[in-house]
Amino acid sequence: MALVEQKLIEEGKKVELTYEESPETFQAAVQKVYKNQVKSIQIPGFRKGKAPRNLIERMYGEAVFYEDALNDMLPGMYEEAMKSCEAEVIGKPDVNVEKMSRSEGVLVKFVQEVKPELNVSSYKGLTAPKAVEVVDDHEVEHEIGHLQERNARMITVEDRPAQMGDTVIIDFDGYVDGEQFEGGKSDNFTLELGSHSFIDNFEDQICGHNTGDEFDVNVTFPEEYHAENLSGKPAVFKCKLNEIKFKELPELDDEFAKDVSEFDTMEELRADTKKHLQEDADRRADQDFENALLDKLIENLEGEVPEAMIEDQIDNDLQEFAYRLQSQGISFDMYKQLMGGDESALRNQMRAQSEKTAKIRLALEAVAREENFEVSDEEIEEEYSRIAESYGIEVERVKELVDTKSVRRDVTNRKALEVIKENAVATEPEEEPAEPETEEAEEKKED
Repeated sequence: MALVEQKLIEEGKKVELTYEESPETFQAAVQKVYKNQVKSIQIPGFRKGKAPRNLIERMYGEAVFYEDALNDMLPGMYEEAMKSCEAEVIGKPDVNVEKMSRSEGVLVKFVQEVKPELNVSSYKGLTAPKAVEVVDDHEVEHEIGHLQERNARMITVEDRPAQMGDTVIIDFDGYVDGEQFEGGKSDNFTLELGSHSFIDNFEDQICGHNTGDEFDVNVTFPEEYHAENLSGKPAVFKCKLNEIKFKELPELDDEFAKDVSEFDTMEELRADTKKHLQEDADRRADQDFENALLDKLIENLEGEVPEAMIEDQIDNDLQEFAYRLQSQGISFDMYKQLMGGDESALRNQMRAQSEKTAKIRLALEAVAREENFEVSDEEIEEEYSRIAESYGIEVERVKELVDTKSVRRDVTNRKALEVIKENAVATEPEEEPAEPETEEAEEKKED
């Protein structure tokens, strides 16, 4: 059937939604549960899974399947009730079953907190520091250097021993107290000398050896080593040096610019690099300014954020975190196992930031109400497209997952933020106090 009634209760802090389902729909749900559960029910005189429903109900009571049938129905009933709900709700609903029978069907009342409409005492004329960073030539050369590193060639060395900075390919087999230990053996392992990837002075002892050499490397595991059976113990690695390579950097000339970019000269490549570095710096400064303004804004928020809203935000942040893990090929369940399986600890870690996010949302909504923004259908479609692009999914799929009310709220909140920024006052960032000079530095000055 449908939503029968909705009304605000407890001075508008909660909404009560009364939803009714027909006797026919309830009977169908009961029959579905019976079919699923009869397979495991044994009644004398009948083969397992073959007992008639009416006989089971006579033996165990007419309502034997009611609770499970209701549990199957509740998510759909709640979803349908929410479609007609005019209030924006937070938290989980309290469910009160008013009636449930074959003849009358099901009548349920969902009672849920309503998100409060808090106010901000002021939102125009907020002040916050805004940095002005000018990218210099040193930063440009540093970025060009990264580009040069990424396009380096690895050249095999045959006429000299290994030295720091080389990349070597080695076989090694580790022993402690004369016994091999787990994880201490590998063939054709690639190691950059000087990267400090291995413990102690392992890499130093490879230096000076030539391709084909077989030799021992003696090290001592640190006391805080993660494997207790190895911590603090001396070890011998029997090694063979299979190959030595060094990195040959390309010349930074016009040919390099043509090879790695759309430009014909290094002058053009450097100019474009500087432009993009400056754009990145400006974006960072703008984001820091925006964050500082939001910190000021929530100081002006009047009223308390409900606990239910904070918990909802933690749920959203956890879901977002799980999506990011999934994009890296890690399931959320796997992550929880690696972290000891304690989701409550993760929720506690997220709590402070989630509470701040909830405050920002309420404060921006207060500004949006004050400004009385209008949101067009075109803006709604643009926002759906933006979300789809950021998550790499189809727009239609986004529309299935995110309701129009949420999208409209996000658009108005973004408009509210723009109003705050347009009316804000940017100040000079405070200079950090200089580090006290050491005696050595003072002596150098005197010299």
